Amino acid sequence: MNFSRQALLGIGMIIGGSVMLYAMVQQIGDTNKTQPASAMIDKPSAEPTSTQPLTTDIETEKRILAQKQKERAARVAEQEKRAQQFLTAQEEAEAQALAKARAESQQYLASTIPSSDNSTDASSTNEDTTKSTLATPISASTDTQTSTNAAASNDAQKKLQAEQQEARRQAALKEQAAAKKLAESQKAADAKKQAEALATAQKKREADDAAKKEPPKSSSDYQVKRGDGLIKLARQYNMPVEVLAQANNLSPSTSLNLGQTITIPSRKQVERLEREAAAAEQAREDKRQREEALAKKSADAKREAQQKLSEARKEVKETDAKGSFGVQVALANDQAKADEMAKKFQAAGYQVKTSRTSRGVRVIVGPERGKVAALALKDKINSDPKVNTTSAWVLYWR
Repeated sequence: MNFSRQALLGIGMIIGGSVMLYAMVQQIGDTNKTQPASAMIDKPSAEPTSTQPLTTDIETEKRILAQKQKERAARVAEQEKRAQQFLTAQEEAEAQALAKARAESQQYLASTIPSSDNSTDASSTNEDTTKSTLATPISASTDTQTSTNAAASNDAQKKLQAEQQEARRQAALKEQAAAKKLAESQKAADAKKQAEALATAQKKREADDAAKKEPPKSSSDYQVKRGDGLIKLARQYNMPVEVLAQANNLSPSTSLNLGQTITIPSRKQVERLEREAAAAEQAREDKRQREEALAKKSADAKREAQQKLSEARKEVKETDAKGSFGVQVALANDQAKADEMAKKFQAAGYQVKTSRTSRGVRVIVGPERGKVAALALKDKINSDPKVNTTSAWVLYWR
């Protein structure tokens, strides 16, 4: 039952939609048939508002601008020609309407004149009366039609003039925009040429200065004058101050004495010294990086050992292990050496004690509660770069 209702509802909706579509088609057809003929009058197409982009070639821009001016002049001439044709047709229509009205008036007057001679006065009177009676509506009708045609002509002429003025205004605006863009392009091109000329002149000056300040082809001796220094002479001969100082076995900060003789290295010597200085700088940089890597590695190892020691102490505390253990770090021959070793470990932050034995004086770090904690302490000591030892080992304290 539900399916049958849905089917009937769907069929009803399809039929209703078809009827509405048919009614709309009929209405559109009737509208097209009853459309007035005046709507079919061709209207001049509007000018395209989009403008083609100007190129960077100035000559091409000028040619395009001249072509657009010619096209605008042609369009204005065409509009003026059409306006003249419209006015001529309007005048001809007015003349034809006036002639037709006069012909009808004369025909009416001729048909109303009586044929008998006895009624001359009456006819004259009737003729005058008829003329005076008919002249008024005829002349009024003619004047009304003429004024209507004149008003329509004036309106059409005003509309045409307004369209022409708008077309001229639009063309003038486009011309002004094109001229402005052309001027901007010319200005940008001049600025670019000026910048290129300045850059070329700057490069030439730099090249000339570099040629003047190049190191000499062969080494020479120079006697120091008043006001001379390594920095001044290095700038004068276009070489690094470090190279000039190295060529004379001097420090870059050394002051020169008046009358002192120094060597100005040649171009090849400067290049060799620069390569050696660069290699030495690279070697120093590599050494610094290696030291930083070792320090980082040692710091990581120390941090890891400290963490293990903390965990071992926590484990010993939780298990409550019995016994104390220490870490022997050295066995000195006498007490003085043992005390010196103890001071080094104490400066690194360790708790140190000494114990005399038959073999010598032990230096012990600790004590730690439980062997696990003592082993962790031993690993920390062996990885600590401050104490620099790898021979620590665990022993039972007591």
